[in-house]
Amino acid sequence: MDQPPPNISHDLTGQTALVTGASSGLGRRFARVLAACGAKVAVAARREDRLSGLVEEILAAGGTAAPVVVDVSQAEALAAAVDAAEAALGPVSILVNNAGIPDAQRAVKMPLTLIDQVLDVNVRAPFVLSCEVARRLIAAGRPGRIVNIASMAAYDYGGNGAALYSVSKAAVVRMTEALAVEWARFGINVNAIAPGAFRSEMLDGMLERVGDISQHFPRKRIGEPAQLDSTLVYLVSPASEAVTGTVVKVDDGQGGR
Repeated sequence: MDQPPPNISHDLTGQTALVTGASSGLGRRFARVLAACGAKVAVAARREDRLSGLVEEILAAGGTAAPVVVDVSQAEALAAAVDAAEAALGPVSILVNNAGIPDAQRAVKMPLTLIDQVLDVNVRAPFVLSCEVARRLIAAGRPGRIVNIASMAAYDYGGNGAALYSVSKAAVVRMTEALAVEWARFGINVNAIAPGAFRSEMLDGMLERVGDISQHFPRKRIGEPAQLDSTLVYLVSPASEAVTGTVVKVDDGQGGR
């Protein structure tokens, strides 16, 4: 059926979104953006006090939100987190796998406990959560949107003591591509955003270790989280109905390509 141009809508009214790593940084911004577009947002993270403040902020702005306290490194807690989100706000139709941690170590110096933690949070958690949400959508016969937050480190490792982080984000890219194929026939779109260096608590920690990196970039600046708004909203909205298995690189030309 021919649609009048432009075929664009960012209205998320009636959708329930679950955002992990929502207590700070990009996740906090993503939750606020989705709520501003009309979605009911379940904000998930470990720090309950920060989640409560975020929920209050969203409610004050006229949105709808609920906190979900969860440590995504604990795989057995992930299904319960989806249960809690759906009990508070209704069936989840948008999942943003944002939670992630750095390794901050040279590969040969990493203890096994840190290796496990990085892989548990950055790879296992988004895979398990994606499967949990997809399973429920398929059973209900409903479409959905999954957005994984990868990183430009998946494509370009700078050698600054983040080898496993780079590997984990490359796994997120391939996860996005593979699950998109498996779930396409169910109307579930799986895409990813690969940010460059954007301001966040994680990046602040890296800058403390390696110093100001912005002067090495063509535009000599660090990205601002607001610059990711349009990409996120596009990937979760009706505007991207035919887009799945795609990784959108948003790095402000930092890689010099």
